[in-house]
Parts: sequence; structure tokens; C-alpha cells
Amino acid sequence: MNEPGPPRDPHRALGSPDGLRLTSHETGSGWGPDAPDLGDLSLSPTPPTEASGGADAPAIEIQPDSGPRRPGLGGRVGRAALLLFVIFGLVGPVLTVAVYRVVPPPITWLMVQRLFEGQGFHRKWVPLNAISPTLSRSVIAAEDAKFCEHHGFDFSAMEKAMAHNERSKRIRGGSTISQQTAKNVFLWPGRSYVRKGLEAYFTVLIETLWGKQRIMEVYLNSVEWGPGVYGAEAAAQKNFGIGADHLTSAQAARLAAILPSPLKWRAAAPGPYVQRRSGRITKAAGVVRRDGGAECVM
Repeated sequence: MNEPGPPRDPHRALGSPDGLRLTSHETGSGWGPDAPDLGDLSLSPTPPTEASGGADAPAIEIQPDSGPRRPGLGGRVGRAALLLFVIFGLVGPVLTVAVYRVVPPPITWLMVQRLFEGQGFHRKWVPLNAISPTLSRSVIAAEDAKFCEHHGFDFSAMEKAMAHNERSKRIRGGSTISQQTAKNVFLWPGRSYVRKGLEAYFTVLIETLWGKQRIMEVYLNSVEWGPGVYGAEAAAQKNFGIGADHLTSAQAARLAAILPSPLKWRAAAPGPYVQRRSGRITKAAGVVRRDGGAECVM
């Protein structure tokens, strides 16, 4: 017949290893049948007994879960940087482009720079229907023959410009009117890969949110046409003493001819090069009119 074993310690947890005692930190009581709500629990060694040979068991304590840890300084800085990027890199540009779809852009980086250079500021915003269509056709002929066909970028023109610049000292640009508008209105003057990337981003935005008519309207009202002279109305008044709605085809061609270097060339008193260039633009503008190359802005 089996002899009865030693009495069971009521403070030992069922299934717990020898030498461990489950204790409540709130009540200090052990785990027994009449124990109150235990609250936070820990395992601590029980007093040595004869069965254990008097050896002390290592203390093991189970700490309560304190919840999710707060991110460190690096994590907070990263989140702040991401938030700033979303606001200023994504949301800000989209909102600005959306506002400028109906509101005339007040001033550009280039205008501010020219003011500090002492060149003055002469500009009068007019709607596209108050500008002679001959000027739209002339700038398309001079700057972007496929303006109504592309979606912001003319890759064939870019390739031709790169090939020309490799063999000539006279730099030729391959930017479309859409790219020039994005650069003039939203970005600072200069050349860099960062600015070129932002130019492409804003070009996509204005092509998507504005459309061709609005792009042409903003372009003709913001482009530089002489020292301190911006926009078609100011240029027409400054060079010919008339409003932009009364420009002739020859006058419009002269204005388009000086766009690559408006601080150096004059539309009112053109030199031999500007005269030749404006003559070519007049002929090309006739082709644009005949082929409907400016129908998207008429």
C-alpha cells in the first residue's frame, strides 16, 4: 500500500517548477483557493524545503506588459521628415497648381531676382482672348511646334537639341512651352538635376490640371520679354505702344524671336539676326495656322 506523500503547498502554482511561488504584487498573498484578485503577478522562489535539499532556486519574475514603446528620437525625426515631404513635396505642389488654374500666379522667382538686380517690374495680366492669336501661333512656331500634340514633353526635340549642343557652341533648348511654364512659374532660375526633376514633376501637374489653353495663357502672361518686362501686354506696350490684342503677325514674330535672350535682343529695334529669325518665324506661324497646330489654344 502506497504511503501518502507530503502535504501539497497551497502557494505553489499548478504546473510550476519546484522552488517557485506565484505571488500578487498588489496583495502580497499567494495563489490559493481563497486568494483575492491577484493583479500583477510574479514568480519568486519559495523558501527552501527539505524536499529541495535547501537549495535556493533562481528568482524568475514575469513583468506585466507595459504597452507599445514610444519611438525614439530617430523614429520621431523620421516621421516628421516624412510628414514634411508629404505636405511640401506632394500635397503642396498639387494644391498650388490647382489654385493657379483659376488664379493668376502673382510673381515668380525670376521676377524677384530681377527686382533685386534693379530691372524694375512691368506686368499686366490679361486673359488669353485678349491676346492676338498671332502671338500664340508665333510662340508655338518658335518654341514648341508640337505643343498641341504632346503631353508636356517632346522627346524628339530634346534629342535634336542634345545633338546640336554637342557640335555647336550656341546652346539650343529642347524644352516645351509646358516645361518653360512650369520652370518660370514654380521654380528658381538656374541649371541642376534637382531643378530639372522638379520641372518635369510640375510639367505633369499643369498638363493634367490646367490643359493647353491655361498653360498658354499663363506662359504668355509670365514669360520675360525684356528688362523688367513680363507678359504679352507689357511687351506689346513697351515695344510697339499697343495692346496685346492688336499685335500684327510681324510684331508677334519679333516678340517670339527674342524669347531665347530677352535681355540682349530687342523686338522694337531688331538687329540682323533677330530680323532673320523673325522672318522664319512668320513663315512657320503661317504653317501652324494652315495645319491647325494652334487649335488647342484657340
